[in-house]
Amino acid sequence: MTGSRLERLHAALANQGLGALIVQGEANLRYLTGYTGSNGLALVGAGGEDRFFTDFRYAAQIEQELEPGFEPEIAEAGELLEALGARLPAGRVGFDDRTTSVRRRARLGELAGDRVELVAAAGLVEDLRAVKDEDEIALIAAAARLTDGIYEWLLERGLGGRTERELAIALEHEMRVRGASGPSFASIVASGAAGALPHAKPRDVAIERGTLVTLDIGSLVDGYCSDCTRTFAVGEPSAHAREIYALVLAAQLEGLAAVAPGRSGREVDAQARAVIAAAGHAEHYGHGLGHGVGIEIHEAPRMARTAADAELRSGNVVTVEPGVYLPGELGVRIEDLVVVRDGGAQILSSVTKELLAVD
Repeated sequence: MTGSRLERLHAALANQGLGALIVQGEANLRYLTGYTGSNGLALVGAGGEDRFFTDFRYAAQIEQELEPGFEPEIAEAGELLEALGARLPAGRVGFDDRTTSVRRRARLGELAGDRVELVAAAGLVEDLRAVKDEDEIALIAAAARLTDGIYEWLLERGLGGRTERELAIALEHEMRVRGASGPSFASIVASGAAGALPHAKPRDVAIERGTLVTLDIGSLVDGYCSDCTRTFAVGEPSAHAREIYALVLAAQLEGLAAVAPGRSGREVDAQARAVIAAAGHAEHYGHGLGHGVGIEIHEAPRMARTAADAELRSGNVVTVEPGVYLPGELGVRIEDLVVVRDGGAQILSSVTKELLAVD
């Protein structure tokens, strides 16, 4: 599995005219090397000379995790960069200019000397990660199924009368009981007027009858994330709440129908956004339609008005999550996790999107 990833990265380096790439960051390292520790660097050579650097604390761990193809090297805990610098090949070497600090870039320059040209090359590994292989899709689907089960578990027990914070703690505990290593992001439980805050934090406030409650949750399973949002009514919803819910659902279905290889993220976003705008709520929908999901909860590609014109590709895993947020009143968001396939969107989220009235 990792061999093919390395081969694709080798090809990308050759295409960019790079002799090597410095790889850092836990997500990129896990993707390429299998390593799950917190202190590591990799040097990937276009010609296949691939090295991995860590310190003594992870020596036993890399014996178990490090994928074939990488030559391990143990360095002092604070000297990984120096160990890597000694192995830099002459010529053009890429580094991640998005996450490398000014101080770290200066030290790299000192280590590289005149024989090495450091080249800004952010996004090379992330671009590979954006297209999932079938093994990755299976892991994300497993995380999505676990999250679906959490929703079913919550609905069986009811939502009303419990505080938002109690509910968030309970569902995250249940995730772990069912096999998740934890939530893939901080769970959102937002009732009543708090639902108008897209990133609301759970409060020590009881969920009242006659209100809507939005839950945005995801599970982390075997290193891969899921993400699913549903909005429920606690008690009988008002006619206005039903109207807003129906509008968001219509926009979400339009967005799902637009997902296909070759469509740009901006174009798919526009399809769903037009439904909300036509109903007079353009100003109540300010975020993008969706984002990629994988080892990290936010990955490429993006689907938003501000997204680049890069096209969706078969194997992308993205969210489709429009919302309408009425300040001081209520909010509705509906989100599915989907795989971009040649035939359209393969939906991984199975929780009902009917507006349920629960206790």
